[in-house]
Amino acid sequence: MIINTPPMGWNSWNTFGEEINEKVVMETADFIASSGLKECGYEYVIIDDCWALRERNEKGEMVPDPEKFPNGMRYVADYVHSKGLKFGMYSCGGTMTCAGYPGSYDHEFVDAKCFAEWGVDYLKYDYCYHPETTYGHIVYKRMALALANCGRDIVFAACSWGAENTKAWIKETGAHTWRSTGDINDSWASIKDLAQSQIQKVEYNGNGCYNDMDMLIVGMNGKGNVALTGCTEEEYKTHFAFWALMGSPLIIGCDLRKADESAMKILMNKELIAIDQDKAYRQPWVLNCRREENKVREQETPLYDCYQLDQPAIARFLDNGDIAVGIFNFLDREAKPRVTLDAFGLGECTGKTLELTNVWTGEIEKPRNGTIETKLAPHSCVVYRAKVVDAK
Repeated sequence: MIINTPPMGWNSWNTFGEEINEKVVMETADFIASSGLKECGYEYVIIDDCWALRERNEKGEMVPDPEKFPNGMRYVADYVHSKGLKFGMYSCGGTMTCAGYPGSYDHEFVDAKCFAEWGVDYLKYDYCYHPETTYGHIVYKRMALALANCGRDIVFAACSWGAENTKAWIKETGAHTWRSTGDINDSWASIKDLAQSQIQKVEYNGNGCYNDMDMLIVGMNGKGNVALTGCTEEEYKTHFAFWALMGSPLIIGCDLRKADESAMKILMNKELIAIDQDKAYRQPWVLNCRREENKVREQETPLYDCYQLDQPAIARFLDNGDIAVGIFNFLDREAKPRVTLDAFGLGECTGKTLELTNVWTGEIEKPRNGTIETKLAPHSCVVYRAKVVDAK
């Protein structure tokens, strides 16, 4: 199967961890279906680790924990489907999952068959406890082959955290998404670390195998399984904007049943979702690489120091000829980044400029003297959807 845009949905891990159960899943499905999130494109309801018993049954099958899921997984899947949504689950390419539950290593075809029978539409596949004698690409090819022959279309979300140079081999496995980062936590430091790690990975984005920067922490507010300090509203906006501009899957991690108005406004920003879900899915690029060191197009290994990691400006050409432009301030102080139109290929001789629509405010502006200049508070950003227009 092929998917044409990055998946959108909700996953249980960030908030609930081991405290997952069918009531939480079904109530979350209710909320997505009734709140407008479904209409925005969020469609997958995904159960992460800790859903199974600690031992397989006599047939070698994983068994849903009857205390957490007393009616079984098919019942939960049918309920999610009844809301017009899709159902996702979790397993791992090792002998155990990251939390110590049965993994799928050497049980790939058995497990894929169970997932298909249960009505699973999406599988997150982790990377803990895999035998050191087996290469990562083999671990993921084994499950990809099992899923492709299970009789049901199941999105395969590879979660190897970018380990063992995942980016070099993941597309050959048949995975639909690939995790390029370690786990996120609910803090500004985590957002910044993961975002900056992506600058060297932009060329590995692509249709059909989407670069997954991990799940969203918008709306967690310091509560839940991966909670640390929590973030400000501005930091959550920067987080969501960067993930959308980079074309990452948008998988919500907060307890949606308790999401505040601020979180919902961020998660339902239709302009950013449209950028993330742009059907052309062209590779983003970094606009403000320092010119005196700009050798990245001439070397097999780009110069990491060439990029402005603390104030990155990133762009993507969109399907209708527009350009998505994001300028970010990861510093703890105010910044005044600037980008010239030359960076977009709009030199003076073209007679063209950009009409910039701010995706947060709807305000429209134009560059001055061929330059986009902005003043950004600490940890903030500005994102535009830009149209090419006549300069006069």
